[in-house]
Amino acid sequence: MLEARRQFHADCLAGPITITNGVPSIADVSQKASGEISICLINKIGPAIDHTKKPAGQTSGTLFELACQKFIQDAFSKLSHLRPGTFLVERGQAISRFDQYAHLEELRILSDASRELKTHIGTDYLIKPDVVVVRSAEEDSNINKDSLLVDATVACQTALRAANGARPTLHASISCKFTIRSDRVQNTRSEALNLVRNRKGRLPHIVAVTAEPTPSRIAAIALGTGDIDCVYHFALPELVETLREQERETLELVETMINGQRLRDIADLPFDLII
Repeated sequence: MLEARRQFHADCLAGPITITNGVPSIADVSQKASGEISICLINKIGPAIDHTKKPAGQTSGTLFELACQKFIQDAFSKLSHLRPGTFLVERGQAISRFDQYAHLEELRILSDASRELKTHIGTDYLIKPDVVVVRSAEEDSNINKDSLLVDATVACQTALRAANGARPTLHASISCKFTIRSDRVQNTRSEALNLVRNRKGRLPHIVAVTAEPTPSRIAAIALGTGDIDCVYHFALPELVETLREQERETLELVETMINGQRLRDIADLPFDLII
């Protein structure tokens, strides 16, 4: 996992994190503290690459999503002995594709046919998480590999069996926020609450990943319970070390979030997802 984390940081430095006049793109240039923390933080995971232009047609947010997707996919493949099954890590997938939320597609069809119904129920439930971890249904041949466990007479409703016509199961919804602003906080929380309220079946993991350097902004999304499982920082030990070196009062806030199990490092995420 150490090497996967290093590669993730390299991917971030080669893509979403650009350096302009010595200031990383994760910094809020209007806040002195944000810039100072960002410079020190990036130097710890560097070497930083001084490039001011992103690849054409791609935003920092998109590139950060791609880096997160690649990291989770690589890490998950190394942990298959701890969580057997066929897992895919994808982007841009509507939740109505998955077993727990398939009924939302039926609701969309009905609302599209009725302007009045569409006005009443809206479209907030039509979510496309940034990154999803999906578990595919299993063939009976695999389920019965060691002994006969299922046939046509038992377990005829479970979503784990492909023989039941089951859709893939949404195992995890991952909100990737390159930086955090107030509008993005509300968006992340509303998506999480929709996942909680609209499911039929088990609740997927609901997490957020961010490269935000400012503790108060991380706290805006991390503190509290009931919607997001946990927030994962792309370089948490380095952030803590930076705050300690700069003798920032906000170190206490970060430690509170860590001790309260509301903030963890990106390296913790794959292990938490296999639970």
